[in-house]
Amino acid sequence: MKEFNITNQSSFRELQIIESLRTVLDPELQINVIDMGLVYNISAEPGSEEIRIEMTLSSSHCPMGEAILQSVKNRIETDFPGTDVHVQLVWEPQWTYENITEEGLKQLRR
Repeated sequence: MKEFNITNQSSFRELQIIESLRTVLDPELQINVIDMGLVYNISAEPGSEEIRIEMTLSSSHCPMGEAILQSVKNRIETDFPGTDVHVQLVWEPQWTYENITEEGLKQLRR
């Protein structure tokens, strides 16, 4: 998970975005995209009306891939009105179960 850096003005906004994305679930595992480790990078410069999210899917054959990407975009547009949201799907590095956070693992075990 991204750490807060008080000297970086974009840290607070990026943490707000991370918390918003915790409401977007992977429909198969019912774990949010943050704890699944699907989000690789968030770019949200202070004063900019643009948010860029770089993320992956658990599989290139994920049947719900488009729905997940659209859910990410919709969530951020809802929580940050007036921003131009770009969600980029990447395949490198490849996602593995090691990407799942401790919280995500706890949710899997339930």
